[in-house]
Amino acid sequence: MSGEAAGRAAHADTPAPAAPSGAARSGLATHEPSLAAFVGYFLRLGAFGFGGPIALTGAMQRDLVVARGWISEEDYLQGLALAQLAPGPLAAQLAIYLGWVRAGIAGATLVAVAFVLPSLLMVIALSWGYVQLGGMGWIRGAFYGVAPAAVALIARGAVRLARLSLGRDPLRWAVFVVSAGVTAMTSRESPALVIASGFLVWAARSRPRRPMLAAVPWLGALTTGLHGVAAPATLLGILGYFATAGSLVFGSGLAIVPYLHGGVVLTHHWLTERQFLDAVAVAMITPGPVVITVAFIGYLVAGLAGALLAAVGVFLPCYLLVVLPAPLFRRHAGAGAIAHFVSGVTAAATGAIAGAVIVLGRQALVDVPAAGIALGATALPFVTKRIPDPVLIVLAGLAGWLIARGG
Repeated sequence: MSGEAAGRAAHADTPAPAAPSGAARSGLATHEPSLAAFVGYFLRLGAFGFGGPIALTGAMQRDLVVARGWISEEDYLQGLALAQLAPGPLAAQLAIYLGWVRAGIAGATLVAVAFVLPSLLMVIALSWGYVQLGGMGWIRGAFYGVAPAAVALIARGAVRLARLSLGRDPLRWAVFVVSAGVTAMTSRESPALVIASGFLVWAARSRPRRPMLAAVPWLGALTTGLHGVAAPATLLGILGYFATAGSLVFGSGLAIVPYLHGGVVLTHHWLTERQFLDAVAVAMITPGPVVITVAFIGYLVAGLAGALLAAVGVFLPCYLLVVLPAPLFRRHAGAGAIAHFVSGVTAAATGAIAGAVIVLGRQALVDVPAAGIALGATALPFVTKRIPDPVLIVLAGLAGWLIARGG
């Protein structure tokens, strides 16, 4: 797949990368880093990279293509296209693809672990504190403020994604509106609608000439969540459910939020609405991929074992869906058909995020102070453009704690 063609598919969800200079523009990496240095970069990005998938993928382009010359522009654009075509978290899939380009299966595996591990460890630590101290008033007060701020950040992410991915295309906007409405009314995302939207836009815009190409821990100390020791069936259910989520959710890591809400809260009843909002908030205050919120959910349900099974479940499909088709994709991707399919999928996924804002807002904006926190979290970035999302979440938590203490 050419760099130009891959770029068209990539731009459905990601801002145009800055033009690299020199050999990077020619399609060749200018330097060959050691595997340790390459993996070390993704370990640092996973530990300190905030801002969601757009910020993380932009950092990879800036650091690896422009600044260091470790990855060619063509490989980067192809990785973006494949990451958008395959279900799963965008930034993690791009990282895995670049690891595969650098050192095959070994590179993809090491990069995947390095990118996910820092935020996974942070989330497990936060989960432990939540379970152990969740009954304390200051924890409840902090999350009273954090939940509305998380909803505001999701709303801002939906607006940003809509601007970047939908443009002035009326068909994609129609898909967005339908997906948002269905999600808001049913309180869950429909994977079938997302995939059908991809085929709808592909069919409307293309003239296709051919078809588109655990061992279960038993120790009680490892499986204790909010409601005591989890049964083996619950552990298997966690692994199966999050593996399904990783296989069906397309685009930004935020796209998994409406899907998880439908399964975790409404179908399995593993968490309450408030606990689910807390899980989303934890994902917002930790670096790395947003989808790491699944580890927090898994911990609340079944302790450390649940956190690890949820993380493996959601990341294993995206790893396989990048590594297995990567050689064929690099050689034979049909650029036009892929671009149209991805644009439809992205429009529907973005609409689902917008619908999730309505669903989660009903639960988080419970009174005037909570609405005020959400409004402040929405407005503050316009006043102070450089304020990081984690700082915003911490400020909201402090406001919630002060309000609860004053009440």
